[in-house]
Amino acid sequence: MLGKRSSAAPAKTDGPEDIQGPQHVAIIMDGNGRWAQKKGKIRTFGHKAGVESVRAVVRFARKNSIKSLTLFAFSSENWKRPEEEVSVLMELFNLVLNNEAKRLHKNGVRLKVIGDVSAFDDKLKQKIRKAEVMTAENSDLVLNIAANYGGRWDIVNAAQQLMQDVTAGKLGVDEINEATFDERISTAGLPELDLLIRTGGEHRISNFLLWQSAYAELYFTDVLWPDFSESVFQDAVDDFKQRQRRFGLTGEQVSV
Repeated sequence: MLGKRSSAAPAKTDGPEDIQGPQHVAIIMDGNGRWAQKKGKIRTFGHKAGVESVRAVVRFARKNSIKSLTLFAFSSENWKRPEEEVSVLMELFNLVLNNEAKRLHKNGVRLKVIGDVSAFDDKLKQKIRKAEVMTAENSDLVLNIAANYGGRWDIVNAAQQLMQDVTAGKLGVDEINEATFDERISTAGLPELDLLIRTGGEHRISNFLLWQSAYAELYFTDVLWPDFSESVFQDAVDDFKQRQRRFGLTGEQVSV
């Protein structure tokens, strides 16, 4: 099983060329609608095409020993999109759970859905629960699907859990720190987020994994999500490996 996350900096290396690949990668899958519009199709066509890119990044993650992959599928702000598009996204989520859960299980992938699932209908919640239970013991890769997720929601939710524990006498106020907060965040128990990728040409993180991104490396690409392939993923990882991760230290300290 995966070890608990640690706030400590990783062991020092001799230089950027010695940096290991990322253990936890998150991706903001942006550009589905624009991809479809460029082809003269409706926006929802792009969302359906993007499913193959999800399969590609899962394959890549498994082949490259990435321990955790977090995909931003549906934000808490996406409910404001046109009703037809939201409806298609929900149908697509149902379809993916139906068709992909067994495949993920067969390939040793553990599926987790992070976000406020209470907003979904009972049928979808049951499918989520069934897929999570079926894959719960798998350890080759943890695939987090962020659905109805927002980074601010995640932080507030963790704070509410801490408050409940303090009120119940399970935790003292002086015991609230980064470690106890981290234990209540949606990605608790997973490796620290190393690399955050956003496709589609935008240069913002859009309320995604705010707590977890504190020391993550950010990588932005103009590639629209349906065109995001294993080779594009490799480009992002190669770029990551060339960076010197200092975690507040100087470059000289890291190189010693």
